[in-house]
Amino acid sequence: MPDRPTAHSDNADPRRFRSSPGSAAEAENANPRYFESADDPRIMLEQDIGSDLYEPIPPFPTRTEREGEFYSLADGQMFLNVGPQHPATHGVLRLVLKLSGEQIVDVDPVIGYLHRGVEKICENCDYYHVIDQVDPLEYLSSLFQEWPAVMAFEKIMDVEVPRRAEYIRVLTGELLRISSHTLYMGFMALDLGGLTPILYSFIERDEISEMLASITGARMLFNYFRIGGVNGDLNHEFMSRLGDWMSRAGKQAEAITGLLNENEIFVRRMRPIGRLDRATALRYGVTGANIRASGVPFDVRRAHPYSIYPELDFNIPTREEGDSLARYLMRVDEIKESIRIIDQCLHQMPDGPIMARLPRLLRPRPGRAWAAVEAPRGMLGVYAISDGSDQPFRFRIHDPSFMNLEVVPALLPGNLLADTMAVVSSLDPVMGGVDR
Repeated sequence: MPDRPTAHSDNADPRRFRSSPGSAAEAENANPRYFESADDPRIMLEQDIGSDLYEPIPPFPTRTEREGEFYSLADGQMFLNVGPQHPATHGVLRLVLKLSGEQIVDVDPVIGYLHRGVEKICENCDYYHVIDQVDPLEYLSSLFQEWPAVMAFEKIMDVEVPRRAEYIRVLTGELLRISSHTLYMGFMALDLGGLTPILYSFIERDEISEMLASITGARMLFNYFRIGGVNGDLNHEFMSRLGDWMSRAGKQAEAITGLLNENEIFVRRMRPIGRLDRATALRYGVTGANIRASGVPFDVRRAHPYSIYPELDFNIPTREEGDSLARYLMRVDEIKESIRIIDQCLHQMPDGPIMARLPRLLRPRPGRAWAAVEAPRGMLGVYAISDGSDQPFRFRIHDPSFMNLEVVPALLPGNLLADTMAVVSSLDPVMGGVDR
């Protein structure tokens, strides 16, 4: 029986490493138990097998001019990998920082570890099944993922949604917006080292989640909106919970803001960090509270009205500072406006059906449609094309978190390493929508 090949035999793995003269070879002769390793800096990889063993960081040769500029270090500079830190980035956002001391010189956001091909999956589902596929993308506010999808399909099919269903959509959507913004406040504090606010945030979030669970049957991925309406009418348990919550609406959010706004450490670490000016925000396509914190009063509910929002009285708050603190305070202001909208929905909601009459299998005529809503993180849109079959021919999602994260390389340079997560967290990203 032939001897088993060792790390030094000619029959070993052909992708073995070649030692550089006078380095690893000497160590091997001095110590017969020495094995060459890819982690050993004295080992040089063969040119013809290097690409099979690892992907060099940075890519060599660099693929773009930007890569070549970023991955070249001047005297006294270094690279540092940062993350995951923010709870909604959980391992799928890696920031490569170029540092000079503790000051950030440049940053390369690296994404692409969560991809599920949701858009392609939706093109292989029938129109009803698309709704449960988009739910997990922005999982903190899943109803907003369903909303533009059903709106786009309704436009293609010329479906008129009953008014009561539209009121229910707005009511549940604004409840979820409050839940998302409240969690944002807790996550913002958590990224800066504060634990108590996140506990307060989950008190409010859990109450709203239980409220929505009583009407949708699910606690996080609700799968509640339908093409032509919603999946169920308001019931007694939901109205009872909502009445109790409305009697003290905003009290929990005020408790969190009381903790944070009067905390000198929190305020000084947010102001004037990550200042985003008006022109940069518009150039990068930033939307939502992030652009309104820079003084641009763009809100899809007013700019491109949909559902019953034109019938409701609410303001579009803005701020001029454009820093991380302004983005945080914008969410606080929007919680108050959402409470106003919910109160109007309860007083103005008409009786009537909650679903349009539609066949069990949908085969819309060939056509295309775009629909967008104002989600907690900005403009969330869906572009759908029908070819006359029972499945969408094309289904594309415009996610606000992706657009907002693009601005990170413009905000971080010049700040300190410790300010990194304050800036990233203030943008409120959810990576499920970024890497679809």
